[in-house]
Formats: sequence, structure tokens, C-alpha cells
Amino acid sequence: MNLPWHFAPLRGERVTLDLVSTDDVEALSAIQGDPAIVRYMLYEARSREQVVAAIERDSAHNSLEKAGDYVQPAIRDADGQLVGTLYFKLASTDDRTAEIGWLLSASARGKGYATESADIFLRVGFEELGLHRIYAELDPRNEASAAVCARLGMRHEAHLRENMWLKGEWVDTAIYAILEQDYRRIRA
Repeated sequence: MNLPWHFAPLRGERVTLDLVSTDDVEALSAIQGDPAIVRYMLYEARSREQVVAAIERDSAHNSLEKAGDYVQPAIRDADGQLVGTLYFKLASTDDRTAEIGWLLSASARGKGYATESADIFLRVGFEELGLHRIYAELDPRNEASAAVCARLGMRHEAHLRENMWLKGEWVDTAIYAILEQDYRRIRA
């Protein structure tokens, strides 16, 4: 693996990924504070103060070196407006594996921002870091995220029934993943 890896802004055709900052408090509060938007996330809707704390915590994570390290950049549209965040965590250096996830504002959904942002990180993971496997864990009721996984070429590998007690109910977990060889075949 090619570690350590230090985050620098990444650009796609329509999105830019850069670190969240205190300038993003209002936009991120509107996203993370909306119970409908965070319905499938591991946390409840956040207060403004919780979002400020999350920005402080996440903006300090700007490199990947060992298992557990993560980056959580802002997803910005062509106008530079924050429309969501992406999560990329180095799960194992021995197994060359990472986890990916995303969260978008309601107004940004259905426009391809999650797919484009995640695709940028698939490239980083496989072409720069030398990963073998990138996976996403999500609530299978989140059909939009499952569709993003499919567009990325990720395979539905598992469906874990009622494996987590979350927000007052037992929930399932779906696991999607893509291997480096599949990534390269799809892009060839």
C-alpha cells in the first residue's frame, strides 16, 4: 500500500471534495439536523453544536496511514456549495480494505453527486493507495444508496438480518463491495 496518504482537494466534472470547515456549519447543520436525511445513518439528527463538534473532529482527519484512519470531506457542487459529505475509512492495511459512505442534502439527491464523489475515491483507493477491496455498509431500505453502489459496479455481497439495534428498532445491514480487479475491468 502507498501510505501515508494526505488529503488534498479532489475535483470531478461537477463536484469538488475538500475538508469541511467552520464556514460549513449552516449548510451541514441543515443536512445532519434533518431527521429524514439522517434516517439511515448511525446517529440521530444533530444539533448545531453537535455539527460544530463533528466539523472540528472530522477536519482534523486529513490523512490515511493505519487501520481506523478516515477522511470525511465535503462534497461541493459546481458553485462551491456544500451538498453533502463523503466518508472513507481505512479498514485494514493487512487486507488492503477501506469503507466508503456518503450523505447528501435532500436538494442534491438524484443528481449524481454521490456517484461521482464515490467514484473519485474508488480511483484514489485503487490507483493511489493500492487497495484490494472497498465496501459500503448501509440500511437496505436506503434504495438510493444501494443504487449508487450498483452504478459504481459494487456487488451486493451480504444481507445481515436484524444485526443492529438502532433508533429503537432492529435493522438489517446490506454490504456492497468492489474489488480492485473488478474496478479495473469496468474502467477498461
